[in-house]
Amino acid sequence: MRADRLIQVLLHLQSRPRVTAAQLAADLEVSVATARRDLEALSAAGVPVYPQPGRGGGWSLLGGSRTDLSGLTAPEARALFLLAGPGAASSDDARAALRKLVRALPATFRAEAEAAASAVVVDRERWSAVGRERPAEVDVLQRAVVERRRVRIDYTGATGYASRRDVDPWGLVDKDGIWYLVAGTPRGARTFRVDRVRGLEVTATPSDVPEGLDLAAEWERVVGEVEERRSSAWATVLVRAEHVGVLRAQFGRHTHVEEATGGGAGGSARDDGRARVRVAAPTPLDVARHLAGWGAQAEVEGPPEVRAELARIGAELADRYGGG
Repeated sequence: MRADRLIQVLLHLQSRPRVTAAQLAADLEVSVATARRDLEALSAAGVPVYPQPGRGGGWSLLGGSRTDLSGLTAPEARALFLLAGPGAASSDDARAALRKLVRALPATFRAEAEAAASAVVVDRERWSAVGRERPAEVDVLQRAVVERRRVRIDYTGATGYASRRDVDPWGLVDKDGIWYLVAGTPRGARTFRVDRVRGLEVTATPSDVPEGLDLAAEWERVVGEVEERRSSAWATVLVRAEHVGVLRAQFGRHTHVEEATGGGAGGSARDDGRARVRVAAPTPLDVARHLAGWGAQAEVEGPPEVRAELARIGAELADRYGGG
């Protein structure tokens, strides 16, 4: 996780007079772009980390190569522990690292640092959601990523098709409690849900990882493709302006206000108390299913496909639950 890595970056800087992003990337087994972003994140958090351009340049801590953590100011220490604390909650190693860092701080900073580390709790479960347990395979896959070893997985896809394949693990992503493996395959980059892995073996074969791989950028590409598929069908809806938030909770990022009462953010003004909102889902039926429960509170202007699905759903409900 990133909090662990930021602590590693800081400890590297403590022990060296100067380090380049390329050297740091090699030591931590991440891309140069990731190492540079970590250094910039520490600097943005207030840690006195500065780049020095030119021949023999690199990144260093203000004050020299042997600067210890007592060189941090109180705001800098708070910023670092606020950044690392939430991530440490689920990692024994990260908690141990934070304890060591606290002991290295001046006594006057320790209370605030400890309070900052425990000031934020990350609860990834939505209200009323079924709790998700971290798959046991995550730890095995993490080691395979770090040690650069190819893995053999028995995988069951969304359609129920089961297969066995050898893949090169590039990295893992935790998205709202669901873990994904980003990996290289003979057909290119692929993404696998870890909770669909039925069998897992780490092989002795070195994995093939693209030079300069930026896992965050690769994941952004995957997200873009998925979201594009999830927004294939659109509908234009009129709802009371105060209900736009409820609509947004249903459709998420696929909610765009085209006209808002009073000309608020997101569109021009309407004077009937309603907002015109564009929403999307994978199919017209999916859009209609989301909107059917609104009844007359939502007026769907189009397209005809969504209106037809709503009419069909309404007719089915009337037939099942109507008079008599």
